[in-house]
Amino acid sequence: MYIKDQVKKLSPYKPGKTIEEVKNELGLKEIIKLASNENPFGCSDQVKNHIKDNAMNYAIYPDGGGTILRNALAAFYHLSGNHFILGNGSDEIIQIISRAMLDSSKNTVMAAPTFPQYKHNAVIEGAEVIEVPLVEGHHNLQAMASAVNGQTAVVWVCSPNNPTGVSIAEKDLVQFLDQIPKDVLIVLDEAYYEYVTAEDYYNALELINSYSNLIVTRTFSKAYGLAGFRVGYGIANPALIQSLEPVREPFNTNALAQQAAAAAIGDQTFIESCRQQNREGIQKFEQFCHEHGLTYYPSQGNFILVHFNQDADDLFEALLRKGIIVRSGQALGFPNSLRITIGSSDQVDKTLKAIRETISH
Repeated sequence: MYIKDQVKKLSPYKPGKTIEEVKNELGLKEIIKLASNENPFGCSDQVKNHIKDNAMNYAIYPDGGGTILRNALAAFYHLSGNHFILGNGSDEIIQIISRAMLDSSKNTVMAAPTFPQYKHNAVIEGAEVIEVPLVEGHHNLQAMASAVNGQTAVVWVCSPNNPTGVSIAEKDLVQFLDQIPKDVLIVLDEAYYEYVTAEDYYNALELINSYSNLIVTRTFSKAYGLAGFRVGYGIANPALIQSLEPVREPFNTNALAQQAAAAAIGDQTFIESCRQQNREGIQKFEQFCHEHGLTYYPSQGNFILVHFNQDADDLFEALLRKGIIVRSGQALGFPNSLRITIGSSDQVDKTLKAIRETISH
C-alpha cells in the first residue's frame, strides 16, 4: 500500500498520560495535571448554563458556515463575519493553510523550537522546512526574514511562543512584517493571546488592516477552557479567508462547540479573572526560581519553561510519582527543562512543594 515517503518519516502525536491512567498506575488519589496548558479554572458558567438551557437536535448536521460563532466573533472584534475562518481547534487552521499553500516546490520558514504542528504539516505536504533557532527563547526575526526566498510560501510566528512563552514586542514584529514580501503568507499564532500582560505587545487586529498577507490564529482551548470542544479560528482580510475556505472540510466544527464558543466569548470577566490568576501563578514560579538559582524564560502564556540543569525525563518521572503531571522538555528541544502549566493557586503551591522536595534530593 502506498504511503507518502515523508509521512513514513513522521511519528504520530503522543498525548500525555491521562489523570485516570496515572491514578491507576501509581495508586494515587490526587493528580495535578499541568502538562497540556489547559485552563485549571475550567470554562465560564455562561457556557455551562447555555448548554444546559438550549437543547439541540443532534441528528442534524451543524451549520457548515458556523454562523452563530462567526457573528459572535464579528461582534466582539468589530469586524465582519467574512474576516474569520473556523477550525477544529487552531490546529486545523494550521492544516488548512499548509494544505492550501505548501507543496514540494515551496519552502516554509519557522522558529525552532516552536509549536511542532507547523513543521509536521509542512513535511506532509512535501515542502522544505527552514528552521531558524531561537535566541534566548525569542524568535530571531531578522534571521527569519533573511531566510525567506523566492520559494517561500508561508512564515510561521508564534507569540507567545510555545514552548518558551516569550512574546514579541510590537516594534520588532512590525519591522519584521515590513521585510516579508506581499506574496508570502505570515501566520501569527496567538493561542495564548488572552494571557498576555506585556505592555509592549502589539494589536494584531490593527496589523491585519495594514498587512494583506497576515492571518492571525486564536483558539478557545486555552483561556476559554474549551479544549474538549476543539474550536479555533483565523482572522484575516476577507479575500485571504475566501482563498482558504475551499480547503476547509464541511461541518468541521460541531454544533455544540459552536454554541459553547459563542457563549464563552461573551464572558470577558471570566477571561480577565483567569489572566490575573495566571499572572499571579507565574510570579510564584519566578520567585521560586530566583530562590533556588534556576533560570527560566519570562512567559506571557499560561505555562513556564524552567531550566533545571538535569535530565528532564528523570524530573518528569519523579514528579509523576508525586502525582504531578508536567511536560518534559526532552521532546520540546530543551532536554534539561520542564514546561509547567500554571494551575490554580493551590495547584501551584503543591507543585512547587513537590519540585522543592525533588531537586533537594
